[in-house]
Amino acid sequence: MEFLVVINEWLWNPLIVVILGFALFLTVKTRCLQLRRLPDMLKLLVADNSGHSGISSFQAFTLTLSSRVGVGTVAGVATAVAAGGPGALFWMCVMAFLGGATAYVESTLAQVYKSKVNGRYRGGIPYYIEKGMGRKGLAVVAAIFAMTLYSMIAPCIQSNNIANSFHSAFGVDPVYSASVAAAVLAFIIFGNPKRLISYVERVVPLVATAYVVMAIVILIMNATAVPGALKLIVSSALGLDSMFGGMMGAAIAWGVRRALFCNVAGVGEGTFGAAAAEVSHPAKQGLVQCFSIYVDTMIVCMATGLMIVVTNSYNVIDSAGNVIIKYLSVEAGPAFTQAAIDSTFPGFGGAFVAVSISFFAFSTLVAFFFICESNLLYLQRGKGRMAPVLLRFAMVGMVFFGAVNPASLIWAIGDIGYASLAWLNFICLLFLAKPALACLRDYDEQRKKGIDPVFDPLKLGIKNAEYWLPGRERPAEQHVDVEPGLSLRPTSV
Repeated sequence: MEFLVVINEWLWNPLIVVILGFALFLTVKTRCLQLRRLPDMLKLLVADNSGHSGISSFQAFTLTLSSRVGVGTVAGVATAVAAGGPGALFWMCVMAFLGGATAYVESTLAQVYKSKVNGRYRGGIPYYIEKGMGRKGLAVVAAIFAMTLYSMIAPCIQSNNIANSFHSAFGVDPVYSASVAAAVLAFIIFGNPKRLISYVERVVPLVATAYVVMAIVILIMNATAVPGALKLIVSSALGLDSMFGGMMGAAIAWGVRRALFCNVAGVGEGTFGAAAAEVSHPAKQGLVQCFSIYVDTMIVCMATGLMIVVTNSYNVIDSAGNVIIKYLSVEAGPAFTQAAIDSTFPGFGGAFVAVSISFFAFSTLVAFFFICESNLLYLQRGKGRMAPVLLRFAMVGMVFFGAVNPASLIWAIGDIGYASLAWLNFICLLFLAKPALACLRDYDEQRKKGIDPVFDPLKLGIKNAEYWLPGRERPAEQHVDVEPGLSLRPTSV
């Protein structure tokens, strides 16, 4: 276990600097698209633009959001507070805001370099590495990395938290939880693709809304404690609080680390769902995915964090093992959130968190399967029938494995997996940011002319974007009113 901790520190310490630096660079280069294009994000989100080969922007949004809004929004936030103090929440928000630019770039690249495989749009990390960088060998490595992470490692984190939350709430043996979780996942992923999309499209918004509403109710019922909690979060994040003053570095490190785990901006996880959308311009899906970062971290994750801090339902232990503050006698994770809800609604927290985590986890597992399938199709080039079946069985088996093993082991392995893929993807994004930035400039120019943006790679000098070449049937160009700043949005996508 100590060996895994050493590897994690070796991977994550420099990665945190790279993540923040690159996100800040993209924020400047995009002229803070996170704010200036926010109205467009909302308009594009609800546009009906699905086709026979692709899904709508909203379906792509819910598909990628389902992978972002997983157990990290509950257990991940709790571990961030436990290791970095309340200030970690502040740095999670900072990372989410800056990471929106990173999400835009990688999702736009996924659209630019997507392909049609077996009648469906596919794209993501290996596709834009091969077509954008011309590095097929590296693309194969990326596909293997991603498929390993999302079929063998990441599912374990989801199922482990399902088992732990049900054991904490109802005393259910993890073996039983593992068996049920594996069976339910098998039922979902052995069905047709439309069942996957239909599941996440309906479940994710419903469960996320219910979770946020519960958080709002708890904050209202503890309204007098909210100002003090917000002050504590900010002061400890900046090293100004007497109790957490020496934990500013830990707050930054764990805030960025858990934000990356929750919203995966830069890891490339959202690129596979983004590529599946039917849009007339890659920048449109880039903007939609930028908004998904806000929903995941600034709304759902902060709902967890504020509940925990406002109700004093957390413990903080520094890197040396010293107890800074201890309000509970439970391990960091879903139990923090359960205690926060129980403080206001006694006896209800365990059941609510267990059910919420189950839905979050299953929607995330469905998204993981889509990611694995996209990478497998890339490696097979659309050929072969047995490998997808074996992939399904492997995921079901790992869900069982993750549920019956210690949480500390599962999280340690998961952190290594995410950091490894993040390093690979961030390095590639450094070389591929130019086409995504060119797409944004083209989008801005067409919007100013009152045109619903339509992408032409030849005009921008972008090579190997075969899907977008003239002659392919694309949405007709439509005209809207000339854009007076930020208030006007396209009427269609």
